[in-house]
Amino acid sequence: MEKEYLTQLLRQVADGKTKPEEAVEALKDLPFEDLGFANIDHHRNLRTGYPEAVFCQGKKPEQIAEIMKELAARNKNIIGTRACQEDYEAVKRVLPQAEYHEDARIIALTRDPLPKRKGTIAVVTAGTADIPVAEEAAVTARVLGNKVDRIYDVGVAGIHRLFAKLDRIRGASVVIVVAGMEGALASVVGGLVEAPVIAVPTSIGYGANLGGISALLSMLNSCANGVGIVNIDNGFGAAYLASNINRMGEKE
Repeated sequence: MEKEYLTQLLRQVADGKTKPEEAVEALKDLPFEDLGFANIDHHRNLRTGYPEAVFCQGKKPEQIAEIMKELAARNKNIIGTRACQEDYEAVKRVLPQAEYHEDARIIALTRDPLPKRKGTIAVVTAGTADIPVAEEAAVTARVLGNKVDRIYDVGVAGIHRLFAKLDRIRGASVVIVVAGMEGALASVVGGLVEAPVIAVPTSIGYGANLGGISALLSMLNSCANGVGIVNIDNGFGAAYLASNINRMGEKE
């Protein structure tokens, strides 16, 4: 939308509908817009192909609403992560089209037809308790224009469940594996597929899981090749990386 905005602005100047000084004022907001409590990066979409995402945790609901409203003025799809119901209610008052994905804790505004990319991102969880982190990844991947295949509760404690879904997993362009406890599923999947595997350790587990540290260390020490790891509970980061990988073929 930034390119469309610039093209429209230049056309208005050429047609005499907008004064040059007015255009200059409008362009001042393009690098970033200062709201006093936040500097909104309107150039991120031009640089990365994705609009700026709003990390809602720690922000006031009215601040989140103001940030997302300003982002929505120049982006068709925007996302707010780690959001609660109160945050969503504030956003919905200024952006009625926004939706709240409770499990993912994501506020999403999607005004662009989805998906756009050819490849599929498979989101695989070890257990049902890992689904909230997996949903953060799945919803994010969808907002970024990807097809998503959710394959949940196929952990190594009942590995036959994984083998029953292996064809779907192997058919994906990128696989996100979300697992807590000891995090073994990422290594198993990494040894069975040719696609890149992004492992997400979760904080799910008993005391020795150490809030996800055990799963993180297990994944970092994976003997399977082609497995990359993101931070604990970071479904958003995994989806962003997966989307970048998925769109690489578009540049060829």
